[in-house]
Amino acid sequence: MKVYFCGSIRGGRDDARLYGRIVEALREYGTVMTEHVSSSELTERGEDSSAAGDRFIHDRDVDWLTRSDVIVAEVTQPSLGVGYELGRAVNMQKRILCLFRPSSGRKLSAMIRGAADGERFLVRDYSEEQVAEVLEAFFNTVKRT
Repeated sequence: MKVYFCGSIRGGRDDARLYGRIVEALREYGTVMTEHVSSSELTERGEDSSAAGDRFIHDRDVDWLTRSDVIVAEVTQPSLGVGYELGRAVNMQKRILCLFRPSSGRKLSAMIRGAADGERFLVRDYSEEQVAEVLEAFFNTVKRT
């Protein structure tokens, strides 16, 4: 199974350590196509914008998104890029799990929480200690469908 993980990069890297824990847990379910999102070396400036730059990053990531089987997004840190990826994934009719930590004190965008349909687009409030449990529940439903 190919898993596309979404997390904030240019929107803020405060949750990078948590992204690492999530990516590690996701490896139990398949190939994580976007492991770099969890890298502690990645800053808010984004990837080393090679000569190809932003267009290269966009096209590569959309290709990975297209080839993925499921999307898992940590949406606590607001990110325009993650919102864009989720919109594209909805249009592609991908199975999506969004993870949100209410303990952050933030409110999740209505465009994300409101998109939840209980089947293809799921939003789960969680705490860091619940990562494995929430992922297991999601992937158990993915395997059944």
